[in-house]
Amino acid sequence: MALFTDISPDPEPRPRRRWIGWTILGIGLAGLLVVTLVPAPFVIEQPGPVYDTLGDVSIDGAEVPMIQIPDEKTFPTGGSLDMLTVSIRGNRQELPSWFEIASAYLDPSKAVVPVDLIYPAGVSLDDSNNQGQVDMANSQKEAIAAALTELGYTFASTVTVVEASQGSPSAGVLEAGDVLLRVNGATFADVTGLRSEIAANGVDRAAVIDITRSGKPETVSITPTLSDGDSPAPIIGIIAGGDYDFPINVKIQLENVGGPSAGMMFALGIIDKLTEGKLNGGEIVAGTGTISGSGEVGPIGGIQQKLYGARNAGADWFLAPKSNCGEVTGHIPDGLTVFAIATLDDALAALTAIESGASTSTLPACPVR
Repeated sequence: MALFTDISPDPEPRPRRRWIGWTILGIGLAGLLVVTLVPAPFVIEQPGPVYDTLGDVSIDGAEVPMIQIPDEKTFPTGGSLDMLTVSIRGNRQELPSWFEIASAYLDPSKAVVPVDLIYPAGVSLDDSNNQGQVDMANSQKEAIAAALTELGYTFASTVTVVEASQGSPSAGVLEAGDVLLRVNGATFADVTGLRSEIAANGVDRAAVIDITRSGKPETVSITPTLSDGDSPAPIIGIIAGGDYDFPINVKIQLENVGGPSAGMMFALGIIDKLTEGKLNGGEIVAGTGTISGSGEVGPIGGIQQKLYGARNAGADWFLAPKSNCGEVTGHIPDGLTVFAIATLDDALAALTAIESGASTSTLPACPVR
């Protein structure tokens, strides 16, 4: 008689298999919890609201023109000259989750940036917002100055210290109300010119700055330091404002928007209202860029998000600072033509071509690819 014995190993005990399954499930749930709830040290830039500088905005619940010129003859406009904004998802107190960060990486209209670049350490959210409002107020003054200069108006200008930041090179040296006249003997017409002279001085030597304080001339020496952020530049640690004695009253109204990047579009809106015809030919034209009182257009942040904001608002044409073209190329949404703008005159030339229906192929443009 043959005897057969089953010598295969015993199946794994059920309690052990159950324990392994629960462990794997627990690890998965913990990972999901981290991804969805644990904050990431980043913020998300995304397209923000779009405002037509030729249209109306809501101020304290009432609809009013964004640009009002009450004492001068103004003319009908058409289409739109849209200024663009970037919304920031997150701040140091409320960071986005890793899940939100991962989703933003997959969206070409959004950008993920370290929180330190938007909200530097030691700078409160209120401080950041206040600086944005100062920058907005200055950009409006510069835009009015650039537009009126373009139209042939003449007026006097000064650059004044609004605040000397604590711990900065200017602390204890410059005071609010000081009028800045010259840096190393060079004069300047606006805040942009002041920044250029400070940058030219560098951080290796003291800048000799001529001022007037309470009407009395003084000379001070300040050694600049490098600013924080992804594009460090020599600074002396002040908030400066351009003061102009404008010959006509121009009022720009906009709530809850900060920063200097709408300057060029403000200037174009003013010119359009003070001149006959439709500057944009009745088209939807969007754009962005800082502006100086002398008409120089400068770079801004969030250009890629603003491209998508313009497309979403129906624009076919986009005026971008020439110095931002490196960030524009390869990120232009389909159907959008992007002009490279270095000065207010460049912007006016682009609008003239759009208005007349002439070929725009000879105008400077940011490459598509």
